[in-house]
Amino acid sequence: MTTPIPDLRGQMHRAKRLMPAEEVKEFLRKQKVAHVGTVDANGWPYVTPLVYIYEDGDLLYLHTGDHQGHFLTNLQHNPRLCVEVAEIGPVHRGQPYACNSALVYTSVVVFGPARIIHGAESREKKAWFLDRLLAKYGEADWTFEPGYPLIDRIILYEQKMEIVTGKHSSGLYH
Repeated sequence: MTTPIPDLRGQMHRAKRLMPAEEVKEFLRKQKVAHVGTVDANGWPYVTPLVYIYEDGDLLYLHTGDHQGHFLTNLQHNPRLCVEVAEIGPVHRGQPYACNSALVYTSVVVFGPARIIHGAESREKKAWFLDRLLAKYGEADWTFEPGYPLIDRIILYEQKMEIVTGKHSSGLYH
């Protein structure tokens, strides 16, 4: 008889580092890069850094170019994603040994399925995404001609955020 493998998504060993939900949302809104994990048909993990948009609620948006690369192929095989967003701070020196040192960090991990935005909603949602992307990553004084003539050259993904955990370590001062 086989012992069932426990689902550890969302479980934290050090509960005192758990971030409140509102802090997690604010952290996701402010950060710039998500490391997104997929799994291929042979079981191999694949992680890629992507820019993303999160505003509120339980949806996170990502995009890639419109080519059949690792990410798209993996997602078509298995829509489940693991998204990690982190910010690393300084290392606090521990005494008397180096292994007593501690890193300051904040991280959020998001589990959930993603879908490719298709059909009638596609162009409008892609334009919304690109508008938000420019607002988040661009400069306030940038101006452009209206429209996105290359909009069909991106694939937009919408992740349903089913399990979300955030943790923060203040280093040695916690």
